[in-house]
Amino acid sequence: MQVVQNSAEGLSRVITVTVPATELNAKLDAKLAEMAPKMKLKGFRPGKVPTSHVKKTFGRDMMGEIINDAINESSQAALDEIKVRPAAPAEMKLTSDMDKVLAGSDDLAYEMALEVMPDFTPVDPKTLKLDRPVYEASDEDLDEALKELAGQAKSYEDKKGKAVKAADGDQLTIDFLGKLDGEPFEGGAAEDADLVIGSNRFIPGFEEQLKGAKVGDEKTIEVTFPADYQAANLAGKLATFDIKVKAIKAEVEGKVDEDFAKRIGLESLDKLKDLLRSNLNQQYAGAARFKLKRALLDALDKVHSFDLPPKMVDAEFDGIWRQVEADKAAGNLPEDDAAKSDEDLKAEYRKIAERRVRLGLVLAEIGRANNVGVTDQELNNAIMAEARNYPGQERQVLEFYRQNPNAAAQMRAPIYEEKVCDLIFTMAEVKDTPISKEDLLKDEDEG
Repeated sequence: MQVVQNSAEGLSRVITVTVPATELNAKLDAKLAEMAPKMKLKGFRPGKVPTSHVKKTFGRDMMGEIINDAINESSQAALDEIKVRPAAPAEMKLTSDMDKVLAGSDDLAYEMALEVMPDFTPVDPKTLKLDRPVYEASDEDLDEALKELAGQAKSYEDKKGKAVKAADGDQLTIDFLGKLDGEPFEGGAAEDADLVIGSNRFIPGFEEQLKGAKVGDEKTIEVTFPADYQAANLAGKLATFDIKVKAIKAEVEGKVDEDFAKRIGLESLDKLKDLLRSNLNQQYAGAARFKLKRALLDALDKVHSFDLPPKMVDAEFDGIWRQVEADKAAGNLPEDDAAKSDEDLKAEYRKIAERRVRLGLVLAEIGRANNVGVTDQELNNAIMAEARNYPGQERQVLEFYRQNPNAAAQMRAPIYEEKVCDLIFTMAEVKDTPISKEDLLKDEDEG
């Protein structure tokens, strides 16, 4: 094998690799000698097929397999020989006449165009100094969580009084029959349906016309279906609904007490409070880790400056910009960004892309130097966690990752990054710093 580095500009390399035809033919002869005794072909006794016949019949296909193997093996050997680490898979370009190579009369020659990893020495994690924000759930936080839980546990009881009338927030039990041009339509009828006035769960204008209704009332209301209603036969149409009010209930605020705790499977109210406090502290710990990691990335970005592989930056920027354009089309672009020109936005987001690539390379180098890796079990756990985000579709999600190794490989990156960060936190000087809940939960973009 012959390896020649044709050009080396910045982090770009173009390498020519040549595998002699004699080497390919030797591998073909060895493969033919191995396969011929095992061949069973019509007209020949088992194991007595001449090697020349096997070569004439299957030689081209066999040589194709040998060439593929040769490219894979020689490309890695070439990178090892010139001592470079690619930043991404190389672009391969065959330069020889493949018909002649397949016929065994020409050398296999190809070019590899690639970007290599920049040469830099990452900072020693032991020299980093970081502040870890610390906040523990207070009694006030627990009371707030209990109130929120009580709100979720609200129920409805029959409204009491001499002249009970339906009002905002009341739950009505009704029978209704919808009609178009006086004729009932499919899906437009129900009995004992619960409706909360003000919930906006029914067609616009439906709930409002039931305000002031009393139990036993029978009335007919008119509503117009929205123009974008999911049922095309109803979209934009004027309909009537014959309604009978069967019950009116008022909201009763839920009460979190011993009975409530036992209804949800806990031993006591104290156990419920312990569980809530633990959940709150987990949330606060997650927010604290986010801020600690942000501080780490800022520190790493500050002390590293080196050339970046252009194609890696372009790929990262393209991903960011696609999301920007999608947000712009959906009207979800942040107000500050919406006021800027595309040129200014691209300049800002390219800097973000450069930062991400730089930090990714730094973390990868620190991880490599400290033998950090992602085990198959860790990857499987992450895939299982992802599948649980799609209740009822877990099997399809798992099958997707089994059939798409690239998608599974992409899941390794965030796991690897978190493991490297964890390693750095154990090596750096990390000081716990008390912080208020407001500052802990404040959006980073707010300052």
